[in-house]
Amino acid sequence: MDLSIVVPAYNEKNRIGITLTKISSFLNDFDPEYEIIVSDDGSTDNTSEVVETIAKNNDRVFLVKNLHKGKGFAVKSGVMRSNGRFVLLCDADLATPIDELKRLMVWVKDNNFDVAIASREGIGSTRKNEPLRRHIMGRVFNFIIKLLVLPGINDTQCGFKLFKGQVAKEVFSKARLYSDSSKELKVPKVTAYDVEILYIAKKLGYMIKEVPVTWEYVKTTRVSTVRDSFANLLDVLKVKFNSIKGLY
Repeated sequence: MDLSIVVPAYNEKNRIGITLTKISSFLNDFDPEYEIIVSDDGSTDNTSEVVETIAKNNDRVFLVKNLHKGKGFAVKSGVMRSNGRFVLLCDADLATPIDELKRLMVWVKDNNFDVAIASREGIGSTRKNEPLRRHIMGRVFNFIIKLLVLPGINDTQCGFKLFKGQVAKEVFSKARLYSDSSKELKVPKVTAYDVEILYIAKKLGYMIKEVPVTWEYVKTTRVSTVRDSFANLLDVLKVKFNSIKGLY
């Protein structure tokens, strides 16, 4: 298998079918040796049933069912199930269009970087329809991340990331914030699992390339500005403390 696409999903019944069609249509031309792994984060709607129906007619689509433990756990579950030489993490809303994979693949496949991450910052990047308040909050959060754990990376939180397959499995196997022992969530929660993953990758000496992309804001009701900002900050602090304790 050449390429694995891991799509975490929570209550995406109205969107997941269109997303899988767009990904499949692109990959049929770009790289036909692929698999799409939808890692369901304990959805309470019929997201899983929609994916299972699609999978019956498309043998490249697979479903992984998880308890509702958050996006970080769902992504890890999908990555550990993957078989590709390359693994792409891709959000179900396709805020970063799937064809941006071409830009990332240039760096991982052709220039031998271990990880390429989509960036909404810097020359060549484009943000569409993002509320000013959200952008300011994101920049403040990234400043904290750079100060505490990841200097030099301007955008850790974009959900579009490409890894060499073995690198992805090694890095995610060492993640501590969202592991099998994580508790089930009562409400959806935005997390900073990306920070831990990128920190581990750097700690292991892997080369990370930040690649500017086009990204479009997709409105969601699942994000609580105060609650999730606090939770993200706690995640960053946990990564810092884990590092100090030598747990990575």
